[in-house]
Amino acid sequence: MRFLMAGGGTGGHVIPALAVARELKARGHEPFFVGTAAGLEAKLVPEAGFAIEFVEIGGLKRVGLTRTLRTLVQLPLATAGMVARLGRWRPAAIFSMGGYAAGPVVLAAVVRRIPMVLMEPNAMPGMTNRWIGRVAGRALVNFEETVRYFPRGKAELTGIPVRPEFFAIPAQPRGERLSVLITGGSRGSRTLNNAARESWPLFRSAGFQVRLVHQTGPEAYAELARDFAAGGIDGQVAPFIDDMPAAFAAADLVVSRSGAGAVAEIAAAGKAAILVPFPFAADDHQTRNAEALARAGAARLVADREFTGKRLFDEVGALAGEPGAIERTGEAARKFARPGAAARAADILEELGRAGSIPRGASAPL
Repeated sequence: MRFLMAGGGTGGHVIPALAVARELKARGHEPFFVGTAAGLEAKLVPEAGFAIEFVEIGGLKRVGLTRTLRTLVQLPLATAGMVARLGRWRPAAIFSMGGYAAGPVVLAAVVRRIPMVLMEPNAMPGMTNRWIGRVAGRALVNFEETVRYFPRGKAELTGIPVRPEFFAIPAQPRGERLSVLITGGSRGSRTLNNAARESWPLFRSAGFQVRLVHQTGPEAYAELARDFAAGGIDGQVAPFIDDMPAAFAAADLVVSRSGAGAVAEIAAAGKAAILVPFPFAADDHQTRNAEALARAGAARLVADREFTGKRLFDEVGALAGEPGAIERTGEAARKFARPGAAARAADILEELGRAGSIPRGASAPL
């Protein structure tokens, strides 16, 4: 069977879809992607060996009036074109990660009565997934509280795909020298970078036994590497960490943004974390993700505007100074781990693909 994988823009949309596509391919199916030429999918999908078709569409959230008006003009045209393309491609079912790149695909799928499975990685569903959840065959969610956003019986708590290496990281007691991993994602985070640099003299003057490993992103790397080398702190900075599971395994504590992928990796690895949500994420979903872990004692949450070097130093010191706090927090995080998400998504796609079109009488979301 052929399966269309829709969604893109960021790694949080593309990487889980790639994991499901690999599972489908291993089962003898033919997955292919639809995304935008400007999104990360344009690079990652061909590198993974999958075909990709492009749609011209922009976002509607936090993009300004001009971009919003342009998208509103593009949406019906892109959807009409996608209706025709789906007639040629004839996929058995569609897998949507949401995001603006998925909009024309899922709307066209309603017209063509093609069954759909959506995966919602965040605690607060995005606009596209909220709309399409009314007609999708199944909504696969990463947080228990997300179930309430979808019709009764539609949502299933599966988690999102995470590399198996993260699940294989064993629980271990912290050493005498606390190992802290700081990462703002592949592009880095200005807030995390600045706070880390401000914290170095505080750790040094306090005689705090700490090792810092910091993924800076490419733009800030040269300046931070120079300052770190002169800072007298044990550890290293890198523009990008190729083997992130190994970096997690070596860490006692992770300082991170709270995108769905980062949160899922923290849970799979069972690591204590200080989460600093990106304040401009659509629907403030990073804050909702971090709140879900913080309520369960699985992470500390600090607002972006409050995250300074002093706050980083204080939060690390508080966790390190309370006996067993880091271990307890990591154990609580592991309860959010959901192995087997890609396999379960593939199971449901096969089931809906064999069943055929979406049920008659379902209403369109718009």
